Amino acid sequence: MSQANDMTNTLFYGDNLEVMSTFFGKDAVDLIYLDPPFNSDETYNLMYRNMTGRPVPESVEAFTDTWVLDETKRRIAKTMPEIMQEHGVDAEFADFWRLWVQALEKANPRLLAYLIYMTQRILQMKSLLRPTGSIYIHCDPTASHYIKVVMDAIFHHKNFRNELVWKRTGSHGGARRWGPVHDTILFYTMSDHYTWNNVYQEYDPTYIEKAYRNKDESGRSYQVVSLTGAGIRSGESGEPWRDVNPSAVGRHWAVPMKSLQRAYPDLDLTTKGTREKLDLLEEAGLIAWPKKGKVPRHKRYADENPGVLVQDVITDIAALSATSAERLGYPTQKPSSLLERIIRCSSNEGDVVFDPFCGCGTTIYAAEKAQRKWYGCDIAILPIQKIRKELKTKKYGLTEGLNFEVKGIPNSVDSAAELWKRDSYQFQHWFVELVDGFPMSRKAAAGGIDGKLYFSEKGPEGSVILEVKGGHVGPAVVRELTGVVARERAAMGALLTLKKPTRRMLQEADEAGIVEIGGLEYPRIQILSVEDYFENEERLK
Repeated sequence: MSQANDMTNTLFYGDNLEVMSTFFGKDAVDLIYLDPPFNSDETYNLMYRNMTGRPVPESVEAFTDTWVLDETKRRIAKTMPEIMQEHGVDAEFADFWRLWVQALEKANPRLLAYLIYMTQRILQMKSLLRPTGSIYIHCDPTASHYIKVVMDAIFHHKNFRNELVWKRTGSHGGARRWGPVHDTILFYTMSDHYTWNNVYQEYDPTYIEKAYRNKDESGRSYQVVSLTGAGIRSGESGEPWRDVNPSAVGRHWAVPMKSLQRAYPDLDLTTKGTREKLDLLEEAGLIAWPKKGKVPRHKRYADENPGVLVQDVITDIAALSATSAERLGYPTQKPSSLLERIIRCSSNEGDVVFDPFCGCGTTIYAAEKAQRKWYGCDIAILPIQKIRKELKTKKYGLTEGLNFEVKGIPNSVDSAAELWKRDSYQFQHWFVELVDGFPMSRKAAAGGIDGKLYFSEKGPEGSVILEVKGGHVGPAVVRELTGVVARERAAMGALLTLKKPTRRMLQEADEAGIVEIGGLEYPRIQILSVEDYFENEERLK
C-alpha cells in the first residue's frame, strides 16, 4: 500500500473515503481544507455543462447519493458509535448519536444521510492529521450547526479555534428574512500545539488617510501614539526622562521595540536601558514633542505597519464574479485569496495540504503558490481532468510524472479491471464519464440506467441511455438495454462493458435496428468495451 507520507503532489480520482483509507498513512497531512458540495446535484449539473459543453436537463439527478438515506447508510448509522470510539470519540457522544439518528430519521432523513456521509469522512480525516495539524471545513449556513456538533465530538470542543464568517456577497434579496450573504468556515486543531503564522490584511485606504494624517519632511505619513503604558514600574521604565516623569501620572515608559529595531538593525539593543532606548528613538526622529504639554509621543509610520491581523469576519475577499479571470467553470469555486490566507496561517513552506473535495482545484493552486505540498481528491473525473490540464499551463508550468501525479484513473485494461474489483460503483462512474456521459445515482442505476449522454435538450428523445457492466455478460443484457431504451423513450442505448462483447451480443445489438438523428443514421444499440477503448487509444498514438 502506498502511503501519502512518501508521495509527491497527487490528484486522486475516487471516493475520498476509499482514497483516504487506501493511500494515506497516519499523521500524513499538516492541513485539511474541505468544501463539501452542499447542493451536489446542482453543482455537478452546472459543472457537467460547463466542462463538457453538453446540455443536461435541469431536473436530472446527479450521481451523488450524499442525501439519500438508503439501507447502506442506515447500517453505517447503527455501527457509527463503535467506529467513533475506535477513533477516540467520547462514549457520551456515541450515546447522543443514537438519539440524533432516531430524531432525524423521521424529521429530516436527507440531513441525516448527509451527516452520516460527512461523519464517516471526518473521522478518517482526523487520523491523517499530524499532532500540529489543523482542519477547516467550509459549511453551508443551513447545516453548519449540525456539522459543528460532529466536529466538537471528533476533535473535542477544546480544540475548536474559530468560526470564520466569510462575507461572500454584498447583498442578497431575501423574502421575509435577513439577506444571506455569508458562508461559515469551522477551524479546529489536533491539539493546543498547532502551526500558526500571523497573517496581516492591508488596512483600508480610508483608514490610513484618517489615522495617518501627519507628514514628515520627506512626505511619509505617520500618526502619533502614546510612549507610555498603564501602571507604575519600580525600574528604569518608571524613572523620569527629559524632565517627564511617567510615574507621576500612574504610568511607565513603553518603548516601541519594533520601531527601534527597524531604525537600528545592527545594534544590540538588549544592552541598552530604557532611557538609552528613548534617546535612540529621538535621535532617529521617531519622537514627537507636542506644542502643548511636555509628554512626548511615538511617531508610527504607515509604511512600517504590516496591517491588521486577520480576523474571524472576512469582508475584504469578495466572491468570484462571473467575468473573473480566475473562473474555471465550477459553480461553487472559491477565490484563491481565501485559500491562500488559510494556508499561510495554518501551515509552513513544505507542509502538506489536503483537499478531499478538490472540485476545480482552488486549494491546490493556492498551495502550489504558497510552496506547500498538496493532495487533492474528487469523486468525479471531470474536475480531476480540469485540474490536471490547468497545472500543465504556463501559469503553473508543472509536469505530470515529475511535479505531480494522478492516481485512480484507469490507463489500461488491467487497471480498469482492478477498479471494478475494488469499487464497482466508481468503475461505473469512470466509464460513464469517459464517454462524456452524465452518471446517475444508485437509485436510478437500479432501473437499468447508469448514465445518460445528452445531445440535445428535447427531453428523453435527446438522450442516450448508458449501462455499465463489469462482470460476465451475454445477449440477454443487450435485450434488456433495448427494453430500457424503449421504456424511457430515449433515442439510443450504449452498453459499456469491461470485456469485449461476444458475437451473439453484437448480433442482438444489430437486431435493435437503426435510428435517424439530424439526417444521419446510427445503430440504436451500441457496445463499447474497455478493451476496445484502450486498443483504439493505442492506435491513435
